[in-house]
Amino acid sequence: MNYKIKVSSKADRDFKTFLRNKVRKYNRKVSPEFKKLDEIKIVPLHIIVENEVLDCVGGLTGRINWDWLEVDYFWISELARGNGLGKEVLAKAEKKAKALGASKVLLMTFEFQARNFYEKYGYKVVGEIKDYPPGSAYYTLVKHLL
Repeated sequence: MNYKIKVSSKADRDFKTFLRNKVRKYNRKVSPEFKKLDEIKIVPLHIIVENEVLDCVGGLTGRINWDWLEVDYFWISELARGNGLGKEVLAKAEKKAKALGASKVLLMTFEFQARNFYEKYGYKVVGEIKDYPPGSAYYTLVKHLL
């Protein structure tokens, strides 16, 4: 059989969705834990930080599945940093995740972001990609909740 291969640098949401669905279907076919994703509920987690006039100055988003909290985004406005707010948001996320059945946390950060912050609060680097982006590094960190 002959195949035609196309190369494109244009965004194609339909194609991306098609591939994601195929990969998920395969994962569910071969992995018992992925099969369970059809049965378990993936629980979103949002920690929202507002100032006194209710402007959003930061927060954290993630999701809980299996027994992990996977952090997607965590940001605090530069004007709100330096007073323990980040520590408080992280602690609230961990506490809520634990209450929802998570025993571990997974997150990623760049060298120029918050590696030291996370390590200060018990996160361990389990993976590093050097020179991504060029001149920096990308880290995967994990914490076991007690």
